[in-house]
Amino acid sequence: MRAAAEHDSAGKGAESWTTRRLVRWIDGHLSARGVDSPRVCAEMLVGHVLGADRMQLYMEADRPAAAGELERLRALVARAAKHEPVQYLVGEAWFWSKRFAVGPSTLIPRPATEHLVEEAVAALRATAATGASPVRMLEVGTGTGCIASCVAAALRGQRRGGEPGAAPPPVDVRIVATDLVPAVLDLARANAEAHGVAGFMEFRAGDLYAPLHADERGGFHVLASNPPYVRDDEWEEMAPNVRDHEPRSALAGGPRGMDVLAPLISGAHEWLAPGGTLLCEIGHRQHDDVLEAANANRELRAIEVRKDFEGFWRLLVARRA
Repeated sequence: MRAAAEHDSAGKGAESWTTRRLVRWIDGHLSARGVDSPRVCAEMLVGHVLGADRMQLYMEADRPAAAGELERLRALVARAAKHEPVQYLVGEAWFWSKRFAVGPSTLIPRPATEHLVEEAVAALRATAATGASPVRMLEVGTGTGCIASCVAAALRGQRRGGEPGAAPPPVDVRIVATDLVPAVLDLARANAEAHGVAGFMEFRAGDLYAPLHADERGGFHVLASNPPYVRDDEWEEMAPNVRDHEPRSALAGGPRGMDVLAPLISGAHEWLAPGGTLLCEIGHRQHDDVLEAANANRELRAIEVRKDFEGFWRLLVARRA
């Protein structure tokens, strides 16, 4: 922005840095440096510094930025241009039309994972329709808690932004959400509290099924997970904002990306209720390996891998016999 301001003062005079100019300039600056989704990043950065949501940015497009705001924005843009995730810079990300606090210890929520939320909600509503109450879900590797929080919010009657019609009747739900990193659970708990669903959730630290209790075997109607599944040969292909900044432990899944997925699938039936649903996000190239692992578990039925909205194989769905 400093170079651009000097150019403007030489050519046009001291034209102020309005919201419109800032978004346009940052968009071009980040685009030139190969940053993913530069326009979205520009809007997030400007909105964060100005304390404005996306709608305000356009309604107040001619608002001039103060000197202090420009200084803060300049520092953030410099970091974003080096591929530091904008979500970490502003401390939040949007998922399922909700705002979630994020930090460097957690994976940034992505739109493709919203499909897992919708499937979990549908499965739990179907279970509730049979008379089960409460319905129970286990999430392994909760991270920001976005999946569990959104499932609970949907079942308690909260509508996703922009969805038409009245909210369906609330469902009594209980969710156990686990994570290997204890500090991550503090963030997940805070997110659940922010969305008014913490009372329906319990957070536990530990690896895979270790945090569960013996009397919970066969007690969950849905088991959901977005585990680490990036294969070793895919790691260097990752965008630098992901590879160099997001926690590798939340992404890397070993030589075939199955280090977590394989034991997760092989043990799923022990914790699912009869007829319960297993939902796992996977990588596109793991289609065959995941189907092999699921078919090796003789307690699982109706096994399939579904594509996401971009046409990539993304979601394993199976049911306990």
